[in-house]
This record gives sequence, structure tokens and C-alpha cells, in this order.
Amino acid sequence: MLSDAVERIDAVRFNEEMGNQTTVKEFFLLGYTNVLELQILHFVVFLSIYLAALVGNFLLILTVVQNESLHSPMYFFLANLSLSDACYISATVPKSMEISMTNSKLISFSGCSIQLFLVVTCAGAELTFLTVMAYDRYVAICHPLQYAAVMNWNACIQMAAASWISSLINAAMHTANTFRLHFCTSKVKQYFCDIPQLLMLSCTDATASVMVLLIETVVVCSFCFFYILASYGLIFSAVFKMQSAQARAKAFSTCIPHLAVFCLFLSTGVFSYLRPKSLSSPLVDPLAAVLYTILPPLLNPVIYSLRNKEIQAAMQKMSKNLFGFHLII
Repeated sequence: MLSDAVERIDAVRFNEEMGNQTTVKEFFLLGYTNVLELQILHFVVFLSIYLAALVGNFLLILTVVQNESLHSPMYFFLANLSLSDACYISATVPKSMEISMTNSKLISFSGCSIQLFLVVTCAGAELTFLTVMAYDRYVAICHPLQYAAVMNWNACIQMAAASWISSLINAAMHTANTFRLHFCTSKVKQYFCDIPQLLMLSCTDATASVMVLLIETVVVCSFCFFYILASYGLIFSAVFKMQSAQARAKAFSTCIPHLAVFCLFLSTGVFSYLRPKSLSSPLVDPLAAVLYTILPPLLNPVIYSLRNKEIQAAMQKMSKNLFGFHLII
């Protein structure tokens, strides 16, 4: 948690004064249990969740690609969101499954840095695409006559590229900022390499790293949150003014899934990083991490499939053409 990392600074300064610095070349990740039966259960559960998330997200991407009726900006960004979800869960869950089966909690220094880079990249891409999708819905509903001109394919490709590139740059900055430190211990109290947990292992002054993380997180998340909030305030105002009940239903069918996905991502992230210390414990912390690293990639395609009639129809059509049967959705 970020608050724990901030409190760690004074202890770090003491260690620096005492010259207590070591060079860590590998880290040990947290395992959920040492009981063989529970390790097998953990592997089976995580494997099931992982496969379900991959199938759901890649099925959504394939549906968008295969159906010309979905070749629009909204579904283009949805496909990018699904790609980031698939990468997001792939950055953490396979390593956790390996720990369960081999009982080897070791991850190399370079492996930890790569994992951290991928997690931050995918989380950043998730947030930026959710923000871009809110802008897309705002233009489509509040300015429908200008939609084709504003959300043209050049603009969409540029926004998608900017989302990915900015996420990569942000992840590179935080990864470099974290791993420039010296670490006193190698035991990460998390099932993957996470910035707050790594900062707590530092035996050099991590003040600058913590401040950069706090400021960047607050500024970016606040901007995205209030932008999406303002966008939906204008969207719902426009929707309620529509005369046609069918038009209102169609607008809600495209907005509600996006809003639900955003709330899921925001609530799990806030609970994981900004919850009070009274809710923190060796059991709660890793479970909280599961919420924001596994639940959004798993549930996002489900939310869109259940609430979006166009996605459902396209999946049914694709299933019939490719496999000869209709999907049950």
C-alpha cells in the first residue's frame, strides 16, 4: 500500500545512516499456501480463471475483427481494452501458478522488473482506454452530427497509439524509478512484483520514488475519474432528453457496460492501494491484489457480452458461421 511505503521512509533513512545496504539479485514472491492440496487447488482455480479471461477477451477481439458491423470507433477501442486485459492478467497469473506447482517462489531481478513494467503498462492502458471510450460515447450521443468527422479512423488510431505509448513511457519511468534503489531484503509480500511492496524493501531513501508515484497516481487518476464523470453527466442529460424510447435504450446499452467496467476497475484499484491500514493484513493484501489484477480482465468481456445487444448478435453470427452452432449468452 502507498501509505505503508510512505511510512517506510524514516526507517530507510536510518538504514542508510547505518550503511545497511545489500545488492539483491533475485526476489521471493508470496505463495498463498505450503499445503500441497491447497497448492493444487490454487493452481486449478487460477488456471480456470486465466483461461476464462483469455477466452473471453480474445473471443471479444475476434468478434470485433470478424464482423463488419462492429468496425466502428467504439468497438475498435473495446478490442484494444480486451487486448490490454489479456496482457494484464498474463503478467501475473502464470507466475503465481508456477509458484503453486513448483513451490519455487524465486523470480530474478530482471524478471521482476519485466513483470512490474508489464503490470503498470497494462493498468495504464486500461485506464486510458476507458477514458477514451468515455470521450467516444460523449461525442456519439451529445454531438451525433459531428461524430463521423471527430471520430474518424485517423483520430482513432492516433488516440489508441497515444494510449499505448503513454502507458509504455509511464511504465518505463516507474520501473526505472523503482529499480534504481538498493534493496535490504528480497521477500516481496505480494504474489507479483508491485511498486509499493518493492519500495518497502528499499534500504536507500525512497522519498523521491514515493512522491513521484503518489503525485502521478493522484493527478492521472483524478483527471480520468472527473473527465469520465463529467462526460457521463452530459451523456445522461442528453439521453433523458431523447424523445424515442428505442434511442434511449440503445444509448444505455452502449454506456452502461463501459460505466460498469470503469467502476469495477476504479473500485478494485482504490481498495487495493488506498484502503486504511485497519483493513490491511497478510491475508487481505494479496486477496486485494487479486481483485484489481484478475477481476477486471475476467469480468470485462462478460459485462460487455451481457449488456450489449450488438456484441451478442455478432457473437451468435460468428459462432454459427465458424462452428455451426449458436452460443448461449
